[in-house]
Amino acid sequence: MLVRIVKMSFQPSKIEEFLTNFEANKTKIRAFDGCNFLELYRDKNNTSIFFTYSYWDSEDHLNDYRHSDLFKSVWAKTKPLFNDKPEAWSVEKIASLE
Repeated sequence: MLVRIVKMSFQPSKIEEFLTNFEANKTKIRAFDGCNFLELYRDKNNTSIFFTYSYWDSEDHLNDYRHSDLFKSVWAKTKPLFNDKPEAWSVEKIASLE
């Protein structure tokens, strides 16, 4: 399994537009082949910063999504809203405690 973490920082005036776009597409992203989990987080101290966490069966599944029409559509609406360059990490889960 691969965990994908993406940090995004938005222009304050564009946050609602981002949230509307995420809401409209979150179910489609989660239903994409190979995606097993999707969450959106918001920084407590800087409310312009958001993170997505998603779990993928493999890097190939993530890459299939990143090259899909769905991703291109979502990203085309998201990218102009940033106020800083997004950052992304692909990581392996080592431990999980509940």
